[in-house]
Amino acid sequence: MNSSKHTELANHAWSVADLLRGDYKQSDYGKVILPFTVLRRLECVLEPTRDKVVETVARFEGQDLDTDHFLRRASGHSFYNKSDLTLKKIAGDPRNAAVLLQKYVGAFSDNAREVLDKYEFAQQIKRLDGADLLYKVIGKFTDLDLHPKNVPNHNMGYIFEELIRRFAEQSNETAGEHFTPREVIKLMVNLLIEPDGDALTIPGAVRTVMDPACGTGGMLSAAEEFIRKHNPDATVEVYGQELNPESWAICRSDLMIKGQDPEHIAFGNSFSDPGHGREKFDFLLANPPFGVEWKKVKDEVEYEHKHLGEAGRFAAGLPRINDGSLLFLQHMISMMKPVDVKGGGGSRIAIVFNGSPLFTGAAGSGESEIRRWILENDWLEGIVALPDQLFYNTGISTYFWILTNKKSPDHKGKVILLDARDQFQKMRKSLGDKRKELGKQHIKDVTRLYGEAIQVAADPEHPQHSKVKVFDNSAFGYQRITVERPLKLRFEVTEETLAALAAAKPVQKLPDAESFVAAVRTLLGSTWSKKSDALVALKDAVVAAGLLWPTGAPFAKALRDAVGVRDSEGEVQLVKGEPEPEPDAELRDYENVPLGEDVEEYLKREVLPHVPDAWIDHTKTKIGYEIPFTRHFYVYEPPRPLAEIDAELKALEAEIQELLGEVTE
Repeated sequence: MNSSKHTELANHAWSVADLLRGDYKQSDYGKVILPFTVLRRLECVLEPTRDKVVETVARFEGQDLDTDHFLRRASGHSFYNKSDLTLKKIAGDPRNAAVLLQKYVGAFSDNAREVLDKYEFAQQIKRLDGADLLYKVIGKFTDLDLHPKNVPNHNMGYIFEELIRRFAEQSNETAGEHFTPREVIKLMVNLLIEPDGDALTIPGAVRTVMDPACGTGGMLSAAEEFIRKHNPDATVEVYGQELNPESWAICRSDLMIKGQDPEHIAFGNSFSDPGHGREKFDFLLANPPFGVEWKKVKDEVEYEHKHLGEAGRFAAGLPRINDGSLLFLQHMISMMKPVDVKGGGGSRIAIVFNGSPLFTGAAGSGESEIRRWILENDWLEGIVALPDQLFYNTGISTYFWILTNKKSPDHKGKVILLDARDQFQKMRKSLGDKRKELGKQHIKDVTRLYGEAIQVAADPEHPQHSKVKVFDNSAFGYQRITVERPLKLRFEVTEETLAALAAAKPVQKLPDAESFVAAVRTLLGSTWSKKSDALVALKDAVVAAGLLWPTGAPFAKALRDAVGVRDSEGEVQLVKGEPEPEPDAELRDYENVPLGEDVEEYLKREVLPHVPDAWIDHTKTKIGYEIPFTRHFYVYEPPRPLAEIDAELKALEAEIQELLGEVTE
């Protein structure tokens, strides 16, 4: 089936919007169209065995038996409908359409009915019936041919996805809540599964695949298809979890149609209510929403982080509240199979991120600590940069992160960075923000290049050498050092310093504050290079005015801060009771020093030639990790020569003059 056929069927389903206009808001069209599409698909799938199921129902009528097993066998699927009603019959009785449709839906098996319930289908039936639209909508869908012989499961996925995309656009979804294009999934699955030779070659191999943000199930379907294509004898079990009820319903119905266990798709939030407990999986893949906050599950996540530690999922750290991407990755890592003593077991992970998780967060932050945890455990195998404008609802740049706890010997301790930003072809017609796509050859080339990355990076003569870089894990680590410089002051009494002194709280608390400031004012215009000299003069002035000299550390600090003025040639201030210089907070600076480099040597080489009195406060040093992908692939392009630009401007000027001449003739 070609893409025009997908679009034609999707257009047919979406044409129901013409009936809904006026009674429904645009953003609510999908609440009708999506469940009716699911219902029509289930009906088409069950049509060949409908009579057999009805006969089975009649045979067991009146018997106190659980007939679920017999009805599933009769239908040939993991779901069934016990009624002899059809959408066509219901559409033919407009007056009773609502009652009949409720009866029809109620006759589905529990697992199918639960899918429709998540759409709040009963409410939509009532609303449509009240607007006298129900029988018209049903009539539209009876004309929609979704029989498996004409629309195979994989193609049905395209139609679902197109309808979901339109619904998302009408609903003004967040940029990150998009649906992954099939060709992007194909590349992702290639990079995830192809290195696992056993899954693709050993007859009878069993592999489990998990997507904790599975949406409509496109990634799970592609992973299953990839494994079965290369190893028809393999057993593939797919699992997932989804928060959006419509997407969950579509994914679950897709599994029912394919004969998979729909119970493997859990409903709910993966952070606060993980649907698969402590189960482990061979392959994990996800395209979680970009830049979506996790405030709703903040309490549960923070509790697990603080109280469960290594026994929980989020021991490494918590990212900022407005982006839960790295929480998804930690959740997935917790579901990796351990590697046994013989080297068996282990898992592979592929996840789609925007640029933020690469570098957001300074040393010591939650994001940096999560990156540190991943790299120090040697789980990050590679990162692949993709072209921008690949996704339907966002044009931002994206990256695949590939992780595994069973690296091959030549990959141990190393990370692959692969730049595939130029691997695309322009689409003839854009779909939302999607203006580029990966062609078959692009997918093939990137897959091969990733597999040969170690060798390509080591061969400067290879034509793709500039597109691949391999680094040691430690190359992404750095020491965040705090460079201090001494506080240098001169001391003076001016209108400005007097105002600062009068505003200081310790001075304001004095019983004779105004008299104190007035006594100091007698020294207006005086300057001292040393603090000791300034204190003697100030004390003499205050005592001469018949006042007592105040005591206490808060007063002493307030006095110094008020009359002390920063001066590069001033007196170095010392920490009280110590022979060490007091650091000047305004001159404090920070430097990132590569991990493993001697910070004192760095200071001597990079800092002291410019500021000889600087030193490092080692108590403030932090370890950080970031992956500056773009910087590693930056290629300097010199500006065009001025003569060339000047010539171009003159040519344009002459062209404009010529055009103006034609107008005035």
